[in-house]
Amino acid sequence: MGAIHLSNLDFSHDDSQSLFAKIASDLLEQGYSIQLQALPQHMSEALYEQVTKLHEQEFIRAGVGRKDEFQQNQFIRRDEICWIDGSTATGRCWLDWTAQLQNYLNRRLFLGLFSFESHYAHYARGDFYKRHFDAFHGQSNRVLTVVTYLNQNWQKEDGGQMVLYRNQDDLIGTQILPTMGTIAVFLSEEFPHEVLPAMRDRYSIAGWYRLNNSLQGRIDPPR
Repeated sequence: MGAIHLSNLDFSHDDSQSLFAKIASDLLEQGYSIQLQALPQHMSEALYEQVTKLHEQEFIRAGVGRKDEFQQNQFIRRDEICWIDGSTATGRCWLDWTAQLQNYLNRRLFLGLFSFESHYAHYARGDFYKRHFDAFHGQSNRVLTVVTYLNQNWQKEDGGQMVLYRNQDDLIGTQILPTMGTIAVFLSEEFPHEVLPAMRDRYSIAGWYRLNNSLQGRIDPPR
């Protein structure tokens, strides 16, 4: 695949608005939205190209918990991550697209989304992430999760499905195959989920929209 320069691409406003409308409608009706191969193709390809060319030292072993509670536990998750900071044209294009989604959802659903953070995730063969919530009620300002998949020619036998459970009592869930450009959006506090073991290298972006919890001059950091 040749180099892709996203800064020169003109993504269809109408297509994005149509996708955003579907996501908003699903969130309003059921709290989550799964859009198959919905990310603009050129953006998916550029993000895939970037994540697969990252040097090993640019990834860090993922953990669980925040700040003083952060810990690495390979019995819970085994993926590695690289934060997206907008220092590249590809990263800036991704962040611009998520900002457009944020603005749309705020206008349509009055969610009060304030900021966004995201990272690449790489699951090597055998890696997984056990069932968990992205946020707990009253303990985090993450309110909306966005997961985007960056895997070419992914088949069911490759594993690595994300299983999204409707609530804590759901033991079956909905399996989402991590195919290129597929997007999953869901309320962070409401839906437990897990990643099944991958049978080959699996790439994705995990991101979260947050509320503004800054109080009396104390800035709540993005992460």
